[in-house]
Amino acid sequence: MKKVIIIGGGASGLIAAIAAKRHGADVTIIERNIKLGKKILATGNGRCNFTNVDAEPIHYNNPTFVKSVFEQFSPQDTLLFFKSLGITPKIEDLGKTYPLSEQASSITDVLIYEVKRLGIEVVYETVILSAHKDSKGFVLYDQKGESFYCDRLIISTGGLALPQSGSDGTGYQIAKDLGHEITKLFPALVKLKLDSPYLKQLDGVKFPGFVTLIHNQTPIQTEFGDILFTKYGISGPTILQLSRKANALLSNHESVFIDVKLVSELSVDQIYDRLLELKNLPVELALLGLINRKIVAVVLKEAHLMADVRIDQLKPNQIKLLANILSSMKFKVTGSKGYEEAQVTAGGVNCDEINPVTLESLKAKGLYFSGEVMDIDGLCGGYNLQWAWSSGYIAGLYATK
Repeated sequence: MKKVIIIGGGASGLIAAIAAKRHGADVTIIERNIKLGKKILATGNGRCNFTNVDAEPIHYNNPTFVKSVFEQFSPQDTLLFFKSLGITPKIEDLGKTYPLSEQASSITDVLIYEVKRLGIEVVYETVILSAHKDSKGFVLYDQKGESFYCDRLIISTGGLALPQSGSDGTGYQIAKDLGHEITKLFPALVKLKLDSPYLKQLDGVKFPGFVTLIHNQTPIQTEFGDILFTKYGISGPTILQLSRKANALLSNHESVFIDVKLVSELSVDQIYDRLLELKNLPVELALLGLINRKIVAVVLKEAHLMADVRIDQLKPNQIKLLANILSSMKFKVTGSKGYEEAQVTAGGVNCDEINPVTLESLKAKGLYFSGEVMDIDGLCGGYNLQWAWSSGYIAGLYATK
């Protein structure tokens, strides 16, 4: 019987433990918190968007690597796994899937129940700080100087995102101890900070629209959905999707801009024509029918126009400028809200050093990885939890062979 230790009792660690135990291993989870699955409880605003039924390898930063794992444990396999534990799925728009109870605790409860039912040992409030491999297996050392031994080791520690859940990057150091390279790390799926004199006025404004990430005056990614301006910058699902590329560029000291289409339903020419139709109205009144009241003052200031001037008193180039601002308003991105508010960490253990089929280390035989600790991250909307389940199950399965 293989002795398997899993460092980290989050999503991928829990399913890895269950898979390994079901396939005949003696399994121990070492968890730094006083309870398991703490980060799961924070997902989906407490509802737990536990998978996305439309998840494909293309939705991740390393699709070829993800493909070999998804071929063995897919989103459909995830649904079947959780259905067998009592979870009835509720599939919403864009493939987002929640437990019908709409409680993240439902997911943690059934996983913890299965861990207990299988008799998996859990060691709480223990932080593994380092590890080394000897001829018999692995030796792990915790914060109290105590040691643990195992034949097979699975690192499921997560990354740096949401440190309040216990993610502090210790898994990267353990991977380094065992010979692995860690790629550049930065927060992803996170709110962005902007440099703009208008943020105080725009704070709280929310509307559906197109946002585009601009680098070197070239559009590199466009998203449509809810946009929320805040006192520090900009948020919303659209921004989270753009944030990975934005932070990757910022980490290389590149300049990045967000282009917001304030009136998404009309083209710039249609906006121009509509303004001409309202020629007898003051500019402020004409704009009130197109955009949120809070944005009107900002647009007028950006266009250097008085609120009470009538449209027919404007020169054609002034109307054109107004239409251009409504169709495309640019903001400089200066950073993000960081790991404290990021949903996932970009970067991690270099996937070139991991077997893409078994998730076993190519540097240290008997070492496996699962979840966010690897250099794999996906879109917002259940994709990253799906990676946790798929990679966790596969790591747990092959650790027993």
